[in-house]
Amino acid sequence: MLFNSLQFIIFFAAVVLLYYILPYKLRWIMLLLASCIFYMAWRPELILLIAFSSLVNYTAGVLIGRGMGKKALVPAVLINIGILFVFKYLVFASESLARLYALLGREYPIGEFDIVLPMGISFYTFQGLGYVIDVYRKEYKAEKNYFRFALFIMFFPQLVAGPIERADRLLKQLFARHKFDTDNISMGLKYMLMGYFKKIVIADRAAVLVNTVYNAPEDHNGIAFAAATVFFAFQIYGDFSGYSDIAKGCAKVLGIDLMQNFDRPYFASSIKDFWKRWHISLSTWFRDYVYIPLGGSRCGWLRRNFNLLVTFCVSGLWHGANWTFLLWGFLHGVYQVIENTLFRFKKWKDSTAKRLIMAATWPFRWIVTIALVLLAWIPFRANSIGDCIYIFQNLHTGFENIYDMQFMYDTLNSLGLGVFDILTVLAAIALLLLIELISLPFEDINVMMKKLPFVFRFAFYYVIAAFIIAAGVFSGLGEFIYFQF
Repeated sequence: MLFNSLQFIIFFAAVVLLYYILPYKLRWIMLLLASCIFYMAWRPELILLIAFSSLVNYTAGVLIGRGMGKKALVPAVLINIGILFVFKYLVFASESLARLYALLGREYPIGEFDIVLPMGISFYTFQGLGYVIDVYRKEYKAEKNYFRFALFIMFFPQLVAGPIERADRLLKQLFARHKFDTDNISMGLKYMLMGYFKKIVIADRAAVLVNTVYNAPEDHNGIAFAAATVFFAFQIYGDFSGYSDIAKGCAKVLGIDLMQNFDRPYFASSIKDFWKRWHISLSTWFRDYVYIPLGGSRCGWLRRNFNLLVTFCVSGLWHGANWTFLLWGFLHGVYQVIENTLFRFKKWKDSTAKRLIMAATWPFRWIVTIALVLLAWIPFRANSIGDCIYIFQNLHTGFENIYDMQFMYDTLNSLGLGVFDILTVLAAIALLLLIELISLPFEDINVMMKKLPFVFRFAFYYVIAAFIIAAGVFSGLGEFIYFQF
């Protein structure tokens, strides 16, 4: 059941109605049943996998709470990783071994096979793992009711693409008394409106151009690659942050606050800053459960950078069973290592001189950061390492003919989008960037708009709604990109 479908709108309206009609004690049960229905609308049988995963983590939490410690933690971690490996990486591992056998001139003994990738498996597996580790660290007491814990794992707004919530934030909220609050409903609908703007106006329209170029790189030149990469940067941002906004909005209508998952990442002035703004729930998860346990920054410079590389490589593989994702993660790890090397000196004390220098150099630091992020998006989107290499090798081509009108016309026509569609996407992207720029001093645009007079708020949301109605892609609704992760 896609957020960007009429089916979901009807489903969500029914959930909200029941939520505020039912007695307080029955609400969480209704939310659990609704979450099961939401997931089963895709593949009913796979609800059993989430139920089993929840049971493993629930049982581990209870046993750890009874003093079993690592005897319960280790099996839970191994089972979670095992489930993730079987459903997400087993086919990839088999195919990689088959290629290795072929290079050695030997016949691979296992034939081709396929396994259905359960939607959102990486998200709910990591949420469960985080819970078990937090209970082991005594940061949170184990939940004693399996069905209440299952709701924490399966809460439908963030079930299939996050944000990855922590128990200390979400569990209590799911069972707290939430009164019918028009402010919550208004703010929630505004988050959802912004999410739909990002998804169906920007992401789904940009996807046509991106797919046209990246699915047939041999038919295009460097100008097309550059355009497709820039469009992909906003496609994936609009798609994923759009999902996060809709999820946050759905929860807010119910009186529940989900964490902010994106914080205007394309205004970052360093790679480190970018990862403080991009997919925040995942980056903090890897920080707390991978980077810090490896030693974090509490060790020597060499070991610290090794920890960074390992963390980002694991993060890359989390995104998908393909060598391209590993390369993407490795690149961001290398970026961080270089950044640490360049700024290895003692941190300045806050001063007027420091603030002036940082402000003066911000444009340069921003340009370098965005350029590096865009280069890394190439392997992330490429269908294979071979395609990735081809694109990098030919990224410079075509620019020598930039003043040839016929050449540029042919290049433009090869992108899969008409001029009107390209201008529509560019206008929407420009509007999004303007919105994010003026809202930088605030938590987000909706918080900023709340402080402005009614006439400004009405005009702003009217423009966003008009953009969605006039320029939204409503035919052939596509899944959110991160559903595959």
